[in-house]
Amino acid sequence: MFDRDRVLVLRSVRYGDLRLPKGHIEDDESTREAALREVAEESGYIDIEAVADLGEQDVEYDLGERHIIRHEHYYMMRLLGPRQGHRPIADWKFMPEWLTWDDAIANLEFDEERRWLVQAREIWASDDGGETT
Repeated sequence: MFDRDRVLVLRSVRYGDLRLPKGHIEDDESTREAALREVAEESGYIDIEAVADLGEQDVEYDLGERHIIRHEHYYMMRLLGPRQGHRPIADWKFMPEWLTWDDAIANLEFDEERRWLVQAREIWASDDGGETT
């Protein structure tokens, strides 16, 4: 999510690393609805809108003895206002943090997330300012 020249990232309370908000789709949701809900839950910001569909990818990684394959869908979102709502306790493992585009791209934990953020910045910097959807 962006607000003018800054980007919202989530800092892991346990490890200190930076990530983009993400989550799981509930049974009755579209990918866009799930993305909006998850960003609101994880960040606390509720006045947001999805302005561009950035695409999707499959990510594979090992977690202990398990091999995980996860399908991810990314949206570029804009903050419409500072109003915040309830953040579920389960989401307190990450703290929202606003960074410049450059700082966010340089400090995200995962290369894949950096690539999505670079793509979002290109849309933001374009003449339409993110109004692609």
